[in-house]
Amino acid sequence: MAVTKGHGLDAVRAALAVGLTDIGENYSAELLAKAASLAGSPEAGSPEAGSPEAGSPEAGTPRWHYLGAVQRNKVGRLAPVVSCWQSVSRPQEAVAIGRHPGAREVFVEIDVSGEPTRGGCAPGEAATVVEAARAAGCVVRGLMTVAPLSSEAGSEATASHAFATVAGLAETLGLGELSMGMSHDLEQAVAAGSTMVRIGTALFGERPAR
Repeated sequence: MAVTKGHGLDAVRAALAVGLTDIGENYSAELLAKAASLAGSPEAGSPEAGSPEAGSPEAGTPRWHYLGAVQRNKVGRLAPVVSCWQSVSRPQEAVAIGRHPGAREVFVEIDVSGEPTRGGCAPGEAATVVEAARAAGCVVRGLMTVAPLSSEAGSEATASHAFATVAGLAETLGLGELSMGMSHDLEQAVAAGSTMVRIGTALFGERPAR
């Protein structure tokens, strides 16, 4: 997946031009602005947001993945645009998504670090969140995680252990998809069984300062 957080609309267009139709964004306002800007452009296709064809590779439009913290008061605005919610960590978030028509694909985010800046639920809470998401009408595709901050400083072993932990949890829960790994640790993620890596810096360079 191409993560265009912090980059301009040209980054999204560049990804679409080479066939990368899964686009990740962390901020609701940024995602909505980019989606609106693309709505009338040739690469956006003709289907309306929220339709079965919208966001599909065949339509030539982005399949927007929301990577940021799910705020229930913003779900209604995002729901017609977002194809997949990658950061569901509480039953209440799944319930909010399930109330809206459109795409209800979700990944449950797992916190393997305990660091306050990381989102996600504890591994022991994953089964409860998965069950709640399904009860709310969501399709749980798999688990998502972000490696601990210490792995960003160069500890490959730390990242590998985190990814292996989440991969084992997904197997226990019978989930086949794993969204793990970013530009700096994608090799460890793939080795642990990741089926989706979220790449921003390696594709588009460092993000401009906000």
